[in-house]
Amino acid sequence: MANSPFRLPLLFLLLGLLAASSTAEIKSLKISSDNRPMILFEKFGFTHTGQVSISVKSVSVTTSLAETDPSRLGFFLLSEESLLQVLLEIQQNPQFCVLDSGYIHRLFTFRDLSPPPQSSFSHSYPVTAPTEYSLFFANCAPESSVSMEVRTEVFNLDRDGSKDYLSAGLTQLPSLYFVFSLAYLAFLGLWIYVGLTNKRSVHRIHLLMGGLLLMKALNLICAAEDKHYVKITGTPHGWDVLFYIFQFIRVVLLFTLIVLIGTGWSFLKPFLQEKEKKVLMIVIPLQVLANVASVVIGETGPFIKDWVTWNRVFLLVDIICCCAIIFPIVWSIRSLRETSKTDGKAARNLAKLTLFRQFYIVVIGYLYFTRIVVFALKTIAAYKYQWVSNAAEEIASLVFYMVMFYMFRPVERNEYFVLDEEEEEAAELALRDEEFEL
Repeated sequence: MANSPFRLPLLFLLLGLLAASSTAEIKSLKISSDNRPMILFEKFGFTHTGQVSISVKSVSVTTSLAETDPSRLGFFLLSEESLLQVLLEIQQNPQFCVLDSGYIHRLFTFRDLSPPPQSSFSHSYPVTAPTEYSLFFANCAPESSVSMEVRTEVFNLDRDGSKDYLSAGLTQLPSLYFVFSLAYLAFLGLWIYVGLTNKRSVHRIHLLMGGLLLMKALNLICAAEDKHYVKITGTPHGWDVLFYIFQFIRVVLLFTLIVLIGTGWSFLKPFLQEKEKKVLMIVIPLQVLANVASVVIGETGPFIKDWVTWNRVFLLVDIICCCAIIFPIVWSIRSLRETSKTDGKAARNLAKLTLFRQFYIVVIGYLYFTRIVVFALKTIAAYKYQWVSNAAEEIASLVFYMVMFYMFRPVERNEYFVLDEEEEEAAELALRDEEFEL
């Protein structure tokens, strides 16, 4: 940039591209007195029929200097392959303007604007080299800030000439989400059948589990409709609102359910201890904050100044919640081990310890896969296969739900609690071992 103080935030912005996900939709936004050296508008995977349409109007540049060179402000496309070369250019020369780089595809500068007072420009650009590009605005003018109204439209053309506003790697998402919604609806039907055939063993926790399946299915249906309308029209037509509502209920219910199962509430004891209530009082408000951050991240984009901050908030809150829900499971395991030394019911306690230890491992595996492995897939997968990370996350979630629901299903003669004299003796020996210490 023309100012070396801009170098560090610019490097952070470019490096942030490695973790940013592809966005779509038709976006209209207003920028007011923004002095950022670079603003990221879109990240999109193009096919050989891809196009970018940009319209700007009411453009004004404020500077403390006598004059601003309009060629130092403009829009450009940057591919993933060229990212490292541009970073290297900036590191080698702090005064370097990214608009002068040979690795970018410059679209237009403010020199191309119509004369004031309109100060506008509108044009569509075909993408000749299919890959994943990021649409940037660059401000290389020293001590200047920009105000403007921007409308962006990025899409690929299908064979019939219709526009597809989803990135090349995400165009399969509507079908993917719809298929998984059907799977959860079938799962819910099976869960209701199991409950009806074992009415005397149904506890309040099983009703919450059924509610979780319903919320997950509705969440996926809304996600499918959201992506479908974005795909064909560029706007979600209100389905995004329903998506965020059901996502909020589903996530809060999931974390609450893991905490309640971890405490043994409803099927082992009818009450919660104070420390367990405190965990819920921490997790639920944090999940509200996490969902607010999720809405801000999803409905805005990197073009807002606090976008990176909201991403950090979401990540921090999610980590805290994932750690918090583990504690009740650990407490239950330790409590059962202490109880087994005094109540003389070794086989029953061994069965419970085995159950909660398995549940502990399943929860850890689920959290690790959906947070670490899925993120790695999003980062390393080619832009045409970005849907793979979404599919992996949904498969992992479905497997987790199936295992959790099977472990704590309502059955009259639960195999974990059937007593036998030989098993009782074997259990006493097992409980003397330190196998269940965490």
